[in-house]
Amino acid sequence: MNPKLVFWVPAALRTAIILAACALAGWMFGWTTGLVLALLAMMALVFTQLSYLYQLSNWMDDPRSFKLPDGWGEWTNIFSRLYRMRRDDEKNQAELTEWLARFRQAMHLLPDGVVIMDDVLFLEWCNPAAEQHLGLSNERDKGMRVTNLVRNPDFMDYIILGRYEQPLTISFRERKLIVHIIPFENRRQILVTHDATETERIEEMRRDFIANASHELRTPLTVIVGFLEIAAQEGLDAATRAGHLKLMTEQGHRMQHLIEDMLTLSRLESVDYPMRPDPVDVHQLMEQVARDARALSAGKHEITLSVDGPNVMGSYEELHSAFGNLASNAVRYTPAGGKIHLVWKEHEGGVKFKVEDTGIGISPEHISRLTERFYRVDKSRSRETQGTGLGLAIVKHVLLRHSGTLQIKSEAGKGSSFIVCLPKTAVVQQQPELLLG
Repeated sequence: MNPKLVFWVPAALRTAIILAACALAGWMFGWTTGLVLALLAMMALVFTQLSYLYQLSNWMDDPRSFKLPDGWGEWTNIFSRLYRMRRDDEKNQAELTEWLARFRQAMHLLPDGVVIMDDVLFLEWCNPAAEQHLGLSNERDKGMRVTNLVRNPDFMDYIILGRYEQPLTISFRERKLIVHIIPFENRRQILVTHDATETERIEEMRRDFIANASHELRTPLTVIVGFLEIAAQEGLDAATRAGHLKLMTEQGHRMQHLIEDMLTLSRLESVDYPMRPDPVDVHQLMEQVARDARALSAGKHEITLSVDGPNVMGSYEELHSAFGNLASNAVRYTPAGGKIHLVWKEHEGGVKFKVEDTGIGISPEHISRLTERFYRVDKSRSRETQGTGLGLAIVKHVLLRHSGTLQIKSEAGKGSSFIVCLPKTAVVQQQPELLLG
């Protein structure tokens, strides 16, 4: 039915009924009475409409504090439609609030910074990552111009030129940031920041690793190839040939050890090579580490072993590699006649393996970098001792897989202490005290 008819027909019928009743009263009691009744009825009708309008006005000012009446006539339909609209609006508002909360939560969890600006670069909103990257504060800096907050010449040029097709890489607050501005709507812009510091560091480590590995492999290969060329071109006596063969063998072993260490590191870092922990016989492990250290020392050092702690869960081969590297480093960097003490003991937080020596020691500025690949305090001495420069990197990755930590205490000229700490969760049982010399 036509909506106009739906509204006007009932209203006309109600008015007609009222007028008919007044006419009937006038016919029965006189026309003066009928006119008075008609006037009173019209006044009551007008008062009712005004009353509903007043209540509607109050409700629109504060829908939560006022309640609309059921209404009479067409007002019933009007009030019911307003209630439905109110319920739909509250539902939509609740859904919008929920989506807004999800959006803000997602923006807060993003590792990339997001800054929303107006067309003249005034800050409207930013997430925590952007606050960290650019030093902004969503509460303190809201309404301020972003170019006044981010003081960087390259960033200013990027803004002024307005060439936003390509992102910009800047160094800001000791970070390497990739910045990209994306215009949206008519008067809004989004500034996105990506922290590439770690990526840059990893890339630099990769370049350094390739360069160092190539250099370390090139040196023994150069020696071997050089001796082979000499042997091919000249007639060598038996003593010279034996000396050359000995040097080539040493360089070949050095290259073999380097490749083995590189493969070990690659395996330890691989997600396809998970650790399968088993009970490790600590006494057997410590005796093997001490035996290997004594073989490397060839009687030049006093090496003692003390075992007073429980067995642990882990990989025997990996722990042997880590502890063996620490013990062999102590042998290599301790002058002949020095002392090396290997200790395995329990403590409050778990168990410790300690290697103490009376060697040449390490200056404080080098300690934080010792576990980097190919990092050497004294490169010439490392080559003399046949070190690959990967031993402590292997130790670090083995301990990461065993939830362990490495502490280094050293002073130049006064020896070093390397302490491995494994957590209580690694302990499997208690062992009686045993002292081996």
